[in-house]
Amino acid sequence: MAGAANGEERPSRRAKRRMRSRKHNPEGSMSLRDHIYELRNRLGFALLFVAAGGIFGFIWFTTRLGPIPTLSDLMLGPYCQLPNTVRFEPTPGQCQLFQTQPLEAFLIRFKVGIAVGAVVTSPGWLYQLWAFITPGLYKNERKYALTFVGLASILFTIGALLAYFVVPAGLSVLVNFGGDTFITALAADRYLSFILIMLVIFGVSFLLPLAVVMLNRVGVLPYANLKKWRRGIIFGLCIFAAIATPADVVSMMVLWVAMIVLFEVAVQISRVHDKRKHKREVAAGLAGLSDDEASDIDLTPTPVETSDVDAGGDGGRRGRPDYTDTT
Repeated sequence: MAGAANGEERPSRRAKRRMRSRKHNPEGSMSLRDHIYELRNRLGFALLFVAAGGIFGFIWFTTRLGPIPTLSDLMLGPYCQLPNTVRFEPTPGQCQLFQTQPLEAFLIRFKVGIAVGAVVTSPGWLYQLWAFITPGLYKNERKYALTFVGLASILFTIGALLAYFVVPAGLSVLVNFGGDTFITALAADRYLSFILIMLVIFGVSFLLPLAVVMLNRVGVLPYANLKKWRRGIIFGLCIFAAIATPADVVSMMVLWVAMIVLFEVAVQISRVHDKRKHKREVAAGLAGLSDDEASDIDLTPTPVETSDVDAGGDGGRRGRPDYTDTT
């Protein structure tokens, strides 16, 4: 109202979108207030996607989606694969977890639904974050960032799937430590938290080669250093796998071997990149220069190109700006 009273018209939503677009605003410049409004809108839409995914996961927890089993059946899979001799069955032939609190089932269903729904709707909320960041990036930076996000999603999914198939073997080792002295009766909250943590650990661990390649691309981690530090890094991966996974050899060895293979792939990609980079530097005459050494600059003056003098006698300056001493 105050702006209208002063004769100032606020831009419409369509005008604001045009101002934020790369076509009409190549530099991606926005005021601080517009940045805050844009962040608020993008976060709001991202939360809506996560909420919609949570509702979907909450319903999927007990509802089959055609040939796809329920989410609860998928989460119970590793536990139900344990032999009957070590798994407690109050009802013979049924695989169930224990609920120790009145609201435990609802909270578990809500938590698992949100986690799975966020993964299912990740393209939607990731696009909102991407749309907020991309106006401030150059074209090549947007290309690298989009590639990074896409590969990260794929690698995380592969790691989580590997964890899902490894957990039953690791769980079998864990519950058999006591022999016939114990019988396994897992509480629902602790068991599902264990499954989700394993999925996240394996998924994040599979992002290692992507981080190595990106650091190599920006020159922070050259291939020469990777080659020199290879043994130490492999030993460090072994320690990480031992700490991150539970106290079973199966999960530790699978995660360690998988990370070694991915690390070696990243090392070979870095080797090819540095080899091509060296060839470009040799062709440009920049090979062997240290970061603190100034490159050679040719300071020999070159003659100014002249053009035919036109009939007006402008001295060959036709089409050129006329600079004076005062400018």
